[in-house]
Amino acid sequence: MGIALPGRRWLNLAGFLACAGMMAYALYSQHVLLYEPCPLCILQRIAVIGMGLVFVAAFVHDPAARGLRRFYAVLLAVPGLFGIGIAGWHLRLQYLPPGDVPACGPNQSLNDMLDTLPFREVLTRVFTGSGECAQIDWQLFGLSMPGWVLVCVAGLLAGGAWNLLRR
Repeated sequence: MGIALPGRRWLNLAGFLACAGMMAYALYSQHVLLYEPCPLCILQRIAVIGMGLVFVAAFVHDPAARGLRRFYAVLLAVPGLFGIGIAGWHLRLQYLPPGDVPACGPNQSLNDMLDTLPFREVLTRVFTGSGECAQIDWQLFGLSMPGWVLVCVAGLLAGGAWNLLRR
């Protein structure tokens, strides 16, 4: 006699609610705690929103066919792997030795850069990072916010893929 697991559909709802909770905390930290997000933070938010959209679509659709479940798993992997990569890059910038941290450029938001610069230049600036991206304003148990995003997104990706691909 095995342990009864929740249905695939309800675990997809749980994944969506976890993503919504992450976004709620990101907005709380921005608007209440007044931590202004850097461009890499914005990209991490986009990844979490993308995962949430895949989770809610899988919840609503509740695919029974194995091929469709695989399709949803691949869809989930796209923003999940993007989020893991961005959060990892952000952590790398935060833990560089002080002399290796890139100098702060003009303090432009991601929206300002997208409005005024060619897309290729925006990508170059975002992934080069700046001193603002290397600053650690918040920590919990010794892990900064991008570290927690990395842990959460990796956990949601692993759990979501397992849920979608299980028999």
